[in-house]
Amino acid sequence: MSKTQLAILSFAVTLFLVLYFGFDTKPKAQNEINKDRIENAESTSINSLLLSAKNNLKPEDAGEVLLAEAKLSEAKNELDKTEAYKVLSSAWYKINRFAIAGYYAQLVADQEATAEAWSIAGATYNRGLNFEKEEKVVDFCTNRAIQAFENAISLDPSNVTHRVNLAVCYAERPPKDNPMKGILMLIDLNKKHPENVATLSTLGRLGIQTGQFEKAVARLEKALQIEPKNVKVNCLLAQAYEGLGLAEKATTYKNICQSLAEAQR
Repeated sequence: MSKTQLAILSFAVTLFLVLYFGFDTKPKAQNEINKDRIENAESTSINSLLLSAKNNLKPEDAGEVLLAEAKLSEAKNELDKTEAYKVLSSAWYKINRFAIAGYYAQLVADQEATAEAWSIAGATYNRGLNFEKEEKVVDFCTNRAIQAFENAISLDPSNVTHRVNLAVCYAERPPKDNPMKGILMLIDLNKKHPENVATLSTLGRLGIQTGQFEKAVARLEKALQIEPKNVKVNCLLAQAYEGLGLAEKATTYKNICQSLAEAQR
């Protein structure tokens, strides 16, 4: 090979390396395709849930969902889309499809980027932990609820309720490698914020679920001292006293629970 040929070959190799490593050689269209592929891979689960849910929709439930979808298709800007997502979330929530309702609430949170919006998304997914029946759907709700509450915490770290809600997710669906994670988070929150009613009532509820009725009563009574007219606390106290076999006290708090609930309607 002559010196001229070597020089040309060297220049070609150098030019290739500069172009390959020094510049983004993928056209914008290809980048968009890759982005879409990633998003589609991430949303495969929700697409499957939507397909299954729509195939099993009752006629009386389909109307509101279809109207909500029409509202989304008519959206002219991001604000319109966000409002349509809210309507869709509400429509699916009303028929107890909490995974899908959570998904649309999450889209709202993506747009609004507020702690409140993320908290709503997390709470919607959290409903699915107890109401959804398929394990894969419960896992979907769990993972997304955790992420939503973590986002809420990052935007509003001083709000203890977001941390309580996150701990509840872990308590309801304990990680296999750390089954006490949620409970320990709640106990730690209770130490740092002993007057927080949400923490006390959650620990009380979990105490009832695990048969620790005396501990549940102690925490719920303390919560009641702080918020005497808290419906949830009074209702839980009725259950806790019933678990202890104290029928008279259970009836007293059950009546208070019903009275407060009716007053709020």
